[in-house]
Amino acid sequence: MIYKMPTKAVVTDAGFASRYLPITKTVPKAMMPLGNKPVMQFVVEECVQAGIKEIIIVATPEGKPIYEDYFNNNVNRIRKQLASQGKSDRYAPVQHVLDFPKIVVIEQDSALPYGNGSPIASAKKFLKKDEPFLAMYSDDVVFGKVGAAKALVDAYEKDPTAEAIIAVQTVEGAEIEKYASVKFKNGKDGEVEMLIEKPKAKEAPSQLASYGRYLLKYSIFEYLTPDRIGKDAELWTADAIDQVAQSGRKVLTAEAQGHWWTTGDPKNYFLAHLNFVLENEDYADDVRKAVKAK
Repeated sequence: MIYKMPTKAVVTDAGFASRYLPITKTVPKAMMPLGNKPVMQFVVEECVQAGIKEIIIVATPEGKPIYEDYFNNNVNRIRKQLASQGKSDRYAPVQHVLDFPKIVVIEQDSALPYGNGSPIASAKKFLKKDEPFLAMYSDDVVFGKVGAAKALVDAYEKDPTAEAIIAVQTVEGAEIEKYASVKFKNGKDGEVEMLIEKPKAKEAPSQLASYGRYLLKYSIFEYLTPDRIGKDAELWTADAIDQVAQSGRKVLTAEAQGHWWTTGDPKNYFLAHLNFVLENEDYADDVRKAVKAK
C-alpha cells in the first residue's frame, strides 16, 4: 500500500479567549506577539518546516478578516515609503509572511458544540480522505530547531500505518490536570492505549501530556461529531483520539527536540514571551538587568 504524506494543516484559533478580555474582543489571541511576530506566525512557520503546502486557519467571525489581512496584505504604501527612505530591509519580514504557502482562513461552524475539537471538525471539507493532516492549536508554541510538526511528520514517515500520532511532553505534578494524560499499552512506551482528558493528578496514568500538535487520518471525523461530547459538554480532540486508540487502530507519540510552551492564559503567555526574548532577542541582557534590578 502506498501511503501519502501530509500536505495540509489545520490551525485553530476559534475560541472566546475570555481569560484575555478585553483585548481579545478585538485582537485574536494568537495575534498576541512573541518579539515582533504573532504567536500564529510561529505555528505557521512550524508547518512550513514540516513541509506543509496548505494551511487552514479556523477563526472566529471577528478574527477571520484579521488573519486574512495579516497573511495577504502587502502594505504596498509602507513598502514604497521604506524604499524612499533607503530602509527597504525593514520590509523583509513582511515579504517573509507573504511568501508562506497557501493560507486559507475559515470560520468555525457555529452549529458545532463548544470544544477544541470543533475547529478541526469545521475544516473537514477542506481535507482529503486519503491523506493525513496536521492539527495544531495556536495556543501552543514549540521553541527549538525542530518543531513538533516536523517531529510528527518524521514519526509518520517511519510508521505510516499509524492512524494518529500525538506530540507529548512530560509535565510536573498537578500540571497534568490541565492536559490529556497518555496511557501506553502494557505500560511501556509504544502504542497508546488510552488518552485521559484532564485527569486528577492521582488518577493520571502518566505525566506525559498530549498538547496541541497532532497528525491525524481522516478517520478522526468518525469521532469528532456533535453527539460525542465529553467533559463539560465539550467536543474534545483528545477524546476522539482516545476512541481511535480504543477501536484497535494504532496511535503513537512523538517528542519534539524543542520545548513546548502554552500561551493559553496571560501568565503562561508572559512566561513564553519572556523565554523567547531571553533566548532570541539582542536586548535580552537589558531585560535580565531590568528584572534583576527589581
